[in-house]
Amino acid sequence: MDGNGTSQILVRLRDVLRDSAVEERDWDAVAPETTIESLGFDSLTILDVLYDVEEEFGIALEPKQVVKTRTVGEIIGLLQQHGA
Repeated sequence: MDGNGTSQILVRLRDVLRDSAVEERDWDAVAPETTIESLGFDSLTILDVLYDVEEEFGIALEPKQVVKTRTVGEIIGLLQQHGA
């Protein structure tokens, strides 16, 4: 997928993360290299976010795969692998 597709996924993913977050932050600054932990999500809360991501993108992800992700870019990669 091209950089533009990645950018579009990132924008949509930021919205989902923003809606699920408990902490306020500059969501426009969230980049592929941003760590999930730095956003305030641990392995349990990221599973809650998983449902919202699946709804937004209309795909199903394996929870085991999502829990292993460390960065926003890795989530984007999973979404791309599943046709987002």
